Amino acid sequence: MSADGPAFPEPRPGATPTESASPAQTPLIRLIDVNKHFPIKQGVLFQKQVGAVKAVDGVSLDVMPGETLGIVGETGCGKSTTARLIVRLLDPTSGQILLDGEDISKHKGDDLKALHREMQMIFQDPYSSLNPRKTVGSIIAEPFAIHKLLPNRDERKKRVQELMDTVGLNPEHYNRYPHEFSGGQRQRIGVARAIALEPKVLVADEPVSALDVSIQAQVLNLLRDLRRDMGLTLIFIAHDLSVVRHMCDRVAVMYLGKVVELAPSDELYRFPRHPYSGALMSAVPVPDPAGAKRERQLLWGDVPSPANPPKACRFHTRCPKAQEICSADEPLLESKGAVGLTACHFPLTMDEVRLRLPPALTAAAASEDPRYSSSSSASSSSSSASSSST
Repeated sequence: MSADGPAFPEPRPGATPTESASPAQTPLIRLIDVNKHFPIKQGVLFQKQVGAVKAVDGVSLDVMPGETLGIVGETGCGKSTTARLIVRLLDPTSGQILLDGEDISKHKGDDLKALHREMQMIFQDPYSSLNPRKTVGSIIAEPFAIHKLLPNRDERKKRVQELMDTVGLNPEHYNRYPHEFSGGQRQRIGVARAIALEPKVLVADEPVSALDVSIQAQVLNLLRDLRRDMGLTLIFIAHDLSVVRHMCDRVAVMYLGKVVELAPSDELYRFPRHPYSGALMSAVPVPDPAGAKRERQLLWGDVPSPANPPKACRFHTRCPKAQEICSADEPLLESKGAVGLTACHFPLTMDEVRLRLPPALTAAAASEDPRYSSSSSASSSSSSASSSST
């Protein structure tokens, strides 16, 4: 580990973000106008619904085979609810969830049980997601028992020990209990359980947020290696934007139950178009020895209640670029002249992005993207002209 922090994994070699999102590919997972509204009820004996918390509201996105899709946003924006809807731990209020072209949004019973062989989830808290009364061997073997696989006890134990070795655990600890392991080791137990059935899709809900920084890189490297070796499609949810940049091919930015921007990872960090994405990027802590100044984009006010979200654009109550149309007409998630999609009437310009992003990020982007160089030189020319006239 370097002095600046853990050595986070480099972007996966092979498919580039644009290749992963190629329109020629058929999506492995497709969400079509998915909604999840939790009812608000009033009364004791005779309850009636008086409202609803719109945790996920009209989310549509595709996940391509073999890619890693990141989902980011503030606490309460609907990231984890979206993840649980995808793996069908929650039933959607409306909309369609397609896996390999099949609508799984209504699956029940045996169909849902069979679906969970294809899709598994790694939970945020590595301790509460494990049964403290069961040994590690029993926890990892549980998927085999549920799906009636490997009935021979010796074969099952051998397979569990192989999984423990795969995720970096000592197979000799087969009979230990969760409380005898560290946080990072407990998360590895959760990973071993998730990959036991060799699923197609792995959903990681903030898998490193509860771990020490020194352990995070180890778990991230493990997930990256498993994705490569097993051909997994990974949906990665996190708060740490630096982690998301290194792990993900594409990134979806959510705000108050909606996707406001969807773009390849590199493109989003070079040129975020939505003002909310720009505010998130401006908060990224980046070492800046030169001490160059930047305009830190601060958002005023609190996040509105998902039970009573603002009309039209949900971000207009906190947006520095909001105008009258923003409170009257909801923007569509569409291309705004860049590679990704943005739901905004007045997306950020290159000059605004250059002023808000950390200097270390804009310097790196300028060396790779001519838009930054031209914008920067134009700004320099105008500054020089102003100085000359003065």
